[in-house]
Amino acid sequence: MKIPRVMSTQHPDNVKLPFFAQNQDMSGNDEIHEAYYAFSHIGCDEQMWDCEGKEADAYVVRKLLTRYEHFFKHTRLGEDVRLTLRLPNPDVEKSEAKVFVETLESIPRSCDTASLFYGFDSPPIREVILPMTMSAESMNRVYHYYKDFVVGKQNKPFYPGDIKISEWFGEFKPAEIHVIPLFEDREHLLEAHNILRAYLADKDIEHQRVFLARSDPAMNYGMVSAILCNKLALQRLQSLSKEIGVKIYPILGVGSAPFRGHLSPETVDMVLNEYPDVQTFTVQSAFKYDYPFAMVTNAINKLHKSKMRERDEIDEERCLQIIDKVSKNYQHVIEHLAPLINYVASFVPRRRMRKLHVGLFGYARSVGDTNLPRVISFCTACYSIGLPPELLGLYPLTDEDLRCIEDMHVNFLFDVHMGMSYFNQEVLTILPEEVKKNLRFDWGSYEINEEHREITSRIIKAVQNRDSSSLQRDLIEAAHIRGFLG
Repeated sequence: MKIPRVMSTQHPDNVKLPFFAQNQDMSGNDEIHEAYYAFSHIGCDEQMWDCEGKEADAYVVRKLLTRYEHFFKHTRLGEDVRLTLRLPNPDVEKSEAKVFVETLESIPRSCDTASLFYGFDSPPIREVILPMTMSAESMNRVYHYYKDFVVGKQNKPFYPGDIKISEWFGEFKPAEIHVIPLFEDREHLLEAHNILRAYLADKDIEHQRVFLARSDPAMNYGMVSAILCNKLALQRLQSLSKEIGVKIYPILGVGSAPFRGHLSPETVDMVLNEYPDVQTFTVQSAFKYDYPFAMVTNAINKLHKSKMRERDEIDEERCLQIIDKVSKNYQHVIEHLAPLINYVASFVPRRRMRKLHVGLFGYARSVGDTNLPRVISFCTACYSIGLPPELLGLYPLTDEDLRCIEDMHVNFLFDVHMGMSYFNQEVLTILPEEVKKNLRFDWGSYEINEEHREITSRIIKAVQNRDSSSLQRDLIEAAHIRGFLG
């Protein structure tokens, strides 16, 4: 079976709205149209469907097949293109636990809809994503709840002596569902191979997909730490694949901002060079909507034409030393920076009505004892005051550390230079002393984006004067220049 190369997601990092959006904040019907647009117009072969929050549409399969019959008659949902559901995780999101149940129960209904549409059994949903995966046990709960309870109940009578449930309701299909773990924090990114080994031990599976977060680790530990965590996880997963004889296909959750992965229509070649051992890349809203249509489709075609391949090994011990050093400094700086970031982030426009996933630390992210906004708002706030978040955590690195980083993170200087193009020296007037003491600017030659600097100067002045009258407008204007919100 073909494994998707390009996964469209609902991350709200876009400045511009797509032509089909009915409101400033995309919701229900907009997201149905978005899935069709991702498949039919720009060439994505997978759409992640976030099932958390009251606005998530549980009838997405029925609506796609009935509204866009002309497309899906020739492009089979579940085979040619994938719709992959993102569940809430009951370990972390207790208030959403019943949504987990409802979502898994909806899969056989969607299968019936697709079978009627195509005239033969054709499961439109084959996989689900479990966010914040922390153990093989939680993956097994998803797998067995679906197999043993959602599907398994069909062979039981309604009551002793009565007909089987399947005789009244029909068969429940598919018989099983594949679970894609999403690893989002350092501990579990670095244990992903062991968690998968335990999960796969009793299953006859030819291949396994695994999702590695890139944005949230960057906000929790710094950009360099996040990248090195991803690279270590990928290396260990590659070794596991060879050890157990199961093909492992990683998914990497990247955004357009350098801090969040730096995958935009302009940087596809560099990201492919950085992560040759990734099978599926996410294209988020800024990638899809903040660039010219032809540039977007050409970039997605380039992703499709490329192939996943092995990469050279990195030094694990040295990698962990650098992760520790960067994380410690980054978290120290964030504690002092948080009040300023939280103030500016409160003016970032939202782009989705639906409540987005809760995440590892609840609705607000926490770094140590410090609460932060969601990562897109965090990035928007940093760039908008002329403080590229790529700089945070790099202060204690030695020349030897930097040489090692450049060997392991091949686009390191490119990412830092791109971040520095949004630097505005005036930000030093509003930063706490402890933050200023932990910044370094000796990154070689880079070119400041003067148009962006001019707008961030207005934002800095407004923040100094606590003048919020034009803050959101200026935030959006600066984001238009960058080509992403955050």
